Amino acid sequence: MLAAAATGIWRPASAQRATPRVVVLGDSLSAEYGIARGSGWVALLQQRLAAQAPGAEVVNASISGDTTSGGRSRLPALLATHKPTHLIIELGGNDALRGLSLAMTRDNLRAMVRAGKEARAKVLVVGMQLPPNYGASYGRDFAALFGEVAKEEKVALQPFLLAGIADRADAMDWFQPDRIHPLAKAHPRMLDNVWQSLKPLL
Repeated sequence: MLAAAATGIWRPASAQRATPRVVVLGDSLSAEYGIARGSGWVALLQQRLAAQAPGAEVVNASISGDTTSGGRSRLPALLATHKPTHLIIELGGNDALRGLSLAMTRDNLRAMVRAGKEARAKVLVVGMQLPPNYGASYGRDFAALFGEVAKEEKVALQPFLLAGIADRADAMDWFQPDRIHPLAKAHPRMLDNVWQSLKPLL
């Protein structure tokens, strides 16, 4: 606003923020764990955005092992530093792996979504699902909480980052030996999953 005023040209806030700046707040699924740098879905998103919107920027603020609590504590500084137009929240899987309270995960997700909205970023919540061995009831409630938060806060949702990968008949051929982290060949599909929900926001 000040820069525009200095030149005598007024531009609305929406015009000043026309070039997308996307912050991805995620865990190892977004931090390229176990695969070559530049081959993960976030890096692929940067390439796709750059081709369609020159000058677009993607900030990968993902940390392997991070939980919703960790993301919640890190987010204010990220918003203040990067001032994103869009915020993608891909967290929650590690909460479940540690058996943390679903109520806490839900509360943290809600707080992050609200922080993003208050910073005038368009928010996309990316959901996760658990293998059957975690129990049908817990797994069902965990998968549902992402949609619940997105609906309550009226933000976009991608229900399952690993759709078309974890539910394949040959799913194990798409994962690293730990059976948790996808191989590099799965990341273009992960990007497509996210893109379906992100594109309408751009």
